[in-house]
Amino acid sequence: MSVLLELNVGDIVIDLHTELAPKSCLNFLKLCKTKYYNFSPIYNVQKDFSFQTGDPVGPFSSESNGGSSIWGVLEGPEKRLFRSEFNPKLKHVTRGTVSMATAPIRAGGDEDERVSGSQFIITLGDNLDYLDGKASIFGQVVEGFDTLEKINAALCDETGRPLKDIRLRHTIVLDDPFDDPPGLLEPPESPTPSKAQLATVRIGDDDNLEEEVDPEEAERRRRENEARAQALTLEMVGDLPFADVKPPENILFVCKLNPVTGDDDLELIFSRFGKILSCEVIRDRRTGDSLQYAFIEFENQKDCEQAYFKMQGVLIDDHRIHVDFSQSVSKLSDVWRTDTNAKRQQAANGRGFGGSTRLERRQQYRDADRSRGSGYGMKQEKSHPQLKSTSTTP
Repeated sequence: MSVLLELNVGDIVIDLHTELAPKSCLNFLKLCKTKYYNFSPIYNVQKDFSFQTGDPVGPFSSESNGGSSIWGVLEGPEKRLFRSEFNPKLKHVTRGTVSMATAPIRAGGDEDERVSGSQFIITLGDNLDYLDGKASIFGQVVEGFDTLEKINAALCDETGRPLKDIRLRHTIVLDDPFDDPPGLLEPPESPTPSKAQLATVRIGDDDNLEEEVDPEEAERRRRENEARAQALTLEMVGDLPFADVKPPENILFVCKLNPVTGDDDLELIFSRFGKILSCEVIRDRRTGDSLQYAFIEFENQKDCEQAYFKMQGVLIDDHRIHVDFSQSVSKLSDVWRTDTNAKRQQAANGRGFGGSTRLERRQQYRDADRSRGSGYGMKQEKSHPQLKSTSTTP
């Protein structure tokens, strides 16, 4: 006695307690058999508690009547509801407990006299005794707990309705011990959703929420994300002052230099564009040989830009140079690191080892020229009355 529910997020198999809740099981089985639940939305999702479904249109539609039992479907709206059955042996103890949603027969009436229709609840947590006596248990989920997890993790609005639709697509009766009520006809195929059901679709399960971008744009975004992640790593290890640091815009990178080209030569050539703050050809630390590239720092950014446009591909010492804006932030990092260490050192100068450089000594050696001659001893600043200061002579 079981039913397979096919949802757009996965499948659920429910075993029914046909002996402990026969009327509820008969109602559920026959509604599944007539495909009454097809395209029914999941609503009222309460994380780690429960979710509710079973209203074919959904309670948020003006055309919803709250759902009907199988007797209301076959015999008319006057039998839309039936008296709920509560078995004291059935409790909401385990996750995946399936219960019929109930309501008092009349508003303000006896809470123990309740009725059910087609709506049912599946629990998403354990030991939910709050539902005992309020929802009538008739089944238990035995397969599809991963589907329950997906529903539990769904993003919902303030009413508990998932922002992206979760719906019952098909219901398949695996085992039915009950005879069909008079007039019940099983449809040959699943019916198409009604206009009222289609009108309640918020975001369809087949809608792609991701923005479609061309491959070049996707690659550009991937590289940006990768560079941002690498910069954050460098910041964490202290190689960058901060992840969003940008290279200075007044420094040129010059490469493909002739090994004989020196700092003074480059500074003389590039100084016609404006005042140069520094010009350095990078050299091997061990041999001192030129590595054939240099950094030139201008005082003004405009002078740097002018030099970039004018000196690209210029021949210097029989080598055609390449000029670009510097992408190095090592100088900024060095400045930041120096300032930071200076601040730390300044803060530490007020605290010696142990907390203060002005920490008073609690004991000291006597001077050698004291009255005891060349002897020495310990002098206590404050002596206990019962303790005597001693000294020794070699």
